[in-house]
Amino acid sequence: MIEPLRRGDLDGDPLAQFAVWFEAAARADVATPEAAALATAAPGGAPSLRMVLVKGLDERGFRFFTGYESRKGAELAANPRAALLFHWEPLGRQVRVEGVATQLAAAESDAYFETRPRGSRLSALASRQSEPLARRRELEERVATLDAAHPGESVPRPARWGGYVLAPAAFEFWQHRDDRLHDRFRYLRDGDGGWEIERLQP
Repeated sequence: MIEPLRRGDLDGDPLAQFAVWFEAAARADVATPEAAALATAAPGGAPSLRMVLVKGLDERGFRFFTGYESRKGAELAANPRAALLFHWEPLGRQVRVEGVATQLAAAESDAYFETRPRGSRLSALASRQSEPLARRRELEERVATLDAAHPGESVPRPARWGGYVLAPAAFEFWQHRDDRLHDRFRYLRDGDGGWEIERLQP
């Protein structure tokens, strides 16, 4: 049985509340708790959505990495407002995060790039993310060429690839309840740098 979510259950800091729910998802039967849908918008306003892996959370916000020249990178350059959605079905929970995404410093992107498996680093170097590709063979040959050119573990981070941090301006914590009478709480910034919490109708 899924327990109800009450106002008194919530931490006043949504980042702390997110950390509690994320840890619960990591302990539950959730294959990839860090997976989230990332929503951006084209300059004309058309929405765009894809899955990403969120690779860190601190007081600045949520970090993810991608190609700066990819579709999402181009959309974030034109309009940095974005949203994340985490869905942890075994727990009957969702978390929505809305805010503004900015690029991380190069040194931080370098540090994360070095933690990636060699194959992933070669792929980032070889791929012009989101650009058309005539044949998969071309990409595989590019990877093989780069592999030979960078022996051992030495694979440089391409300047067109790096990280973003989404600084949250709003959160919504959603808990499943029977008969679609779900519990929903929204955090919004108040005028003093803190957060206001309100219950939303399902």
